[in-house]
Amino acid sequence: MYLISPEIKQYKANLHCHSILSDGKKTPEELKELYKSQGYHILAITDHERPRCHTYLTDENFMMITGYECYIRNNPQGKYDAFAREIHLNLFAREPDNIKMICCNETYCHYLRRDNAISELTRVGSERIREYTTEYINDYIRQAKEHGYIVAHNHPYWSMEMEERILSYEGLFSIEMCNYGSYVTNHIEHNGAIYDKLLSVGKRIACHGADDNHNKFPIDSPYSDSFGAFTMIYPEEFTYTGVINAMENGQMYSSMGPVFKEISVNGNKVHIECSEVKHIFMYVGSKTPCNAHAQKGEYLTSVDFEIDDRAQYIRISIKDEKGNWADTRGFFRDEFEK
Repeated sequence: MYLISPEIKQYKANLHCHSILSDGKKTPEELKELYKSQGYHILAITDHERPRCHTYLTDENFMMITGYECYIRNNPQGKYDAFAREIHLNLFAREPDNIKMICCNETYCHYLRRDNAISELTRVGSERIREYTTEYINDYIRQAKEHGYIVAHNHPYWSMEMEERILSYEGLFSIEMCNYGSYVTNHIEHNGAIYDKLLSVGKRIACHGADDNHNKFPIDSPYSDSFGAFTMIYPEEFTYTGVINAMENGQMYSSMGPVFKEISVNGNKVHIECSEVKHIFMYVGSKTPCNAHAQKGEYLTSVDFEIDDRAQYIRISIKDEKGNWADTRGFFRDEFEK
């Protein structure tokens, strides 16, 4: 049984990106050309509190995903505080022309007010004051899904979210394993530990990587936030609906560079093939994952592991010579024992 088939095509995506419509420095057109020139196939421009359809930029080999980023802070005005907890969510539209604003709160709509564009919105859901509480956040996610979005959790470390809060969220389809814009500034925003906690309590949630780029620095600057984390998506067909369905169903993985070529299961054996890496891990919900390490001067491109009978789930991580990770989602027993 293939968890990642060598026969299916993988498409490279950046699922978190900002343009001049919020606090980014490049136009949507410039962002499309920039990412297309680097071998990407999919881009979601997720401007802050500003849903916008960019599918006029879609072509035969490049797809724009409609969406936006919302945020919820613990004060009525939604003011930024570097020492306060908050949550950011990316909303991806199931239909490309869906630009509904969920639970609009005009105190958060800085960029819409700047451009006198609030009247352009179709506003749906409760518009009460936002609260950084589990109850409010779960209700926000529920309303977003009811109005045609799938919802992802962004940069939990940067947001200073507590573990127990993250474990209490309901209805998310994925969490950012690596948010590269945050990783540039802290080198911590690779969230394998909290992701394993989610899997260990039975959360069926995927993981993905994204740049969260604003392009305030040149591409060749050490402070550049572009091309550092991405998602490889493997839909059944390269259509808007096919890609959204693949995302929601976890047919994708997070990467900072390495790629998976095959992951297959035969009984209690797992076979992994990948690009050249130094380390391969299979996490199973125990204290000690299965692991393989290359000898000095050598690389790993394949390995076989055995699944312990007590394993709650399996997920695979690989790490290359530069320290860049790639991570699958968690696969539960009812998936790989079919």
